Amino acid sequence: AEAHRLVSGIDFNQAVLHGMLAFLLFAGAFQLDLTQLGRERVSVLSLSVFATALSTGIVALLFKAALHLVGIPICMTPALLFGALISPTDPVAVIDVLKHARVPKQMATQIAGESLFNDGIGVVVFSSVLGAVSLGAHASVTGVLVTFAREAVGGACFGLVTGYSTYRLLRSIDHYQTELLLTLALVGGGYALAERLHISAPIAAVTAGLIVGNQGRALGMSDVTRDYLDKFWTLIDEVLNALLFMLVGFEVIRLVLTRSLVVVCLLLIPAVLLARLVSVALPLGLLSRKTNFARGTITVLTWGGLRGGVSVALALSLPVGSQHDLIASMTYFVVAFSVLGQGLSLGAVARRFAARYADP
Repeated sequence: AEAHRLVSGIDFNQAVLHGMLAFLLFAGAFQLDLTQLGRERVSVLSLSVFATALSTGIVALLFKAALHLVGIPICMTPALLFGALISPTDPVAVIDVLKHARVPKQMATQIAGESLFNDGIGVVVFSSVLGAVSLGAHASVTGVLVTFAREAVGGACFGLVTGYSTYRLLRSIDHYQTELLLTLALVGGGYALAERLHISAPIAAVTAGLIVGNQGRALGMSDVTRDYLDKFWTLIDEVLNALLFMLVGFEVIRLVLTRSLVVVCLLLIPAVLLARLVSVALPLGLLSRKTNFARGTITVLTWGGLRGGVSVALALSLPVGSQHDLIASMTYFVVAFSVLGQGLSLGAVARRFAARYADP
């Protein structure tokens, strides 16, 4: 009872979506090679936008069908909400695994880039559908696309402006303490301002992180500053990563499952993996006519589609009601399997291919 009361006092949505996520996404983007990302821009954008949207639709249909099998009626809008919140992959866990598995650079960039950007895409799609529901309207395709374009493009432009402005400031001084504080102000202040402007704050954080982590590191920092900032953001990444998964573990205490929900959960795990496989294989299959991908890319990308704290936070942000409890329970179950099942074995899967197709 005491543990349940303690966990109930944690505002998971506020802590993750409006706090930790900004620093986690910036830290991940700060370490990503923009030149390599540019080479893989078509595949990364295809996976971030097209694959996330496709996965949202497939998961929604399968989620609705699974509930129908156990006699739980649900309309398409809540199913779309579940599809939108469960489709984004967790960049923190994926990037951490890639550090220890020597996968080819092409594959590593595709996985890391997709994981960083599709969080923002997934949040935008989720917010668009939830906004239509809150206004008493159906989640029309046109409404979702308009909101998506405004938030995604606006977030990217905002990240470019704030990231470049911070880079210019970094170039004008040579004092690592001040420069470190500038990056913190960029992340915290920029994320809060982007939310007030109703544009995608996650996409803004990723874009700003890419600018500061590449152009800023190369041209705006001394060797001393670069060393301190690299160590600082690596530490932030590790600490928040541990805290995030600890919070996810605590939230499981609140989970209430019935026999029918357990059956749905067991059906959802292969359904989500199937949706991930289709949403990855289709765009990569089309792009393979012009681009050669490392062998095993689809396998690693499919199994590397880990779900984490962002999905849980989105589920908890739903209005209180029967659909809230249902979707939250499903989300916890899928995230738990993803973290424990896929997360613990992803390194072995990645190393299996890396050992045979490592970069020379």
